Amino acid sequence: MPLVETGSIVAEAALDRVAAAAFNVITLEHAEAIVAGAERVGQPVILQISENAVRFHHGRLGPIAAAARAVAGQAAVPVALHLDHVESVDLLHQAPEHGFSSVMVDASALPYADNVAATAAAVRFGRDHGLWVESELGTVGGKDGAAPLSPHAPGARTDPAEAAAYVAETGVDALAVAVGSSHARLHRDAVLNHQLIAALAAQVKVPLVLHGSSGVPDEELRRAVAGGLVKVNIGTALNIAFTGTVTEALVGTGSPPVDPRKYLAPARAAMADTVAHFLTVLGRPGPAVPSDPA
Repeated sequence: MPLVETGSIVAEAALDRVAAAAFNVITLEHAEAIVAGAERVGQPVILQISENAVRFHHGRLGPIAAAARAVAGQAAVPVALHLDHVESVDLLHQAPEHGFSSVMVDASALPYADNVAATAAAVRFGRDHGLWVESELGTVGGKDGAAPLSPHAPGARTDPAEAAAYVAETGVDALAVAVGSSHARLHRDAVLNHQLIAALAAQVKVPLVLHGSSGVPDEELRRAVAGGLVKVNIGTALNIAFTGTVTEALVGTGSPPVDPRKYLAPARAAMADTVAHFLTVLGRPGPAVPSDPA
């Protein structure tokens, strides 16, 4: 199936009052697992590659983007490519040539005025090159090993009035908001501020995005989507499934396998299970795609 645009997946999710799910791609196995999980439940999905993942691949976007694009192109469900947490202007400018229909421009660590200026410039580039642009206001926390912020820390939560002004000033297509989740959370015990989500949804007229969703329990996610969140990003949960499965295959066995396929295959299957679960929580399952009999 040809690539679809991230904006169209998000717009359809908003109409259906569900959430579009975006999953982080680090390796080819991640991309294959994400699509397999989406096909199992008949849901569209967004493959997202972060600037951190590009850095892992020696700073080269092309190879991992080509792999994700190839997997998406053979999927039986709609798949979009999204470039996530982009801080580098050079990387942003590479997005169109590698098949991305959207980017998340991350200037959230900058002072407000600088965030607005950097994001508005990215939006202008996006308009000229057909990119749907997401950005962030507030501090989700947990990124690059940083500790999650206290709910009472300055800037830790997105202010609704400031968010509405920010969207108007920058022209962004979607806004990632800080409402209680954090990146790289290993336990699903985050408690979201649902009153804040409702206030943001009432004042901000573009889709709201939740980052750091791996650490949010299912019921919290369902409430958040019902309250107005439209795109949900998931990464750490895949890595937990992947690494846990590989560890089981390699640790504590008398003769661990040498062939990486022996542990990568079950790790990929575990990630697909995780994807299917989150998609079922966040959306309305469509008709499942039959498994390949081979």
